[in-house]
Amino acid sequence: MNVTTILGEKGVEVITTNPEATLLDVAKRLREYGIGCIVVENGKGGIAGIVSERDLVRAIAASGADILKAPVSRCMTKKVVTCQKSDTIEALMAAMTDGRFRHMPVVEGSKLVGLISIGDVVRSRIAETELEAAAMRDYIATG
Repeated sequence: MNVTTILGEKGVEVITTNPEATLLDVAKRLREYGIGCIVVENGKGGIAGIVSERDLVRAIAASGADILKAPVSRCMTKKVVTCQKSDTIEALMAAMTDGRFRHMPVVEGSKLVGLISIGDVVRSRIAETELEAAAMRDYIATG
């Protein structure tokens, strides 16, 4: 199973913002959409950064509530690890575990085309495991 399969099941909509949006704006959008991160676009369909709930908490802890008036560009993660549609679930799990992050934008060239979360990866891996188990049971039953 790969990223294309996951996007086919969950869709390709990605909530984005621009680097000038305030952290408060981002926090409100996270709550509004019930999501854990927002991709910050560079104005050309590409990625300038990503900001997660974790980034918000760290910024508030370091600078106090006044940081919520600052632009998201001030605390977003600028070195964003991305994936491609052809990448496997195993590759995503390894990258997310090694990098200690939970969201990975999907790109084609430099264009943002989707977003995969660790929850998406886990759901896909469970479904894959259940299919393998069912196939094994069928094989044993017809043995």
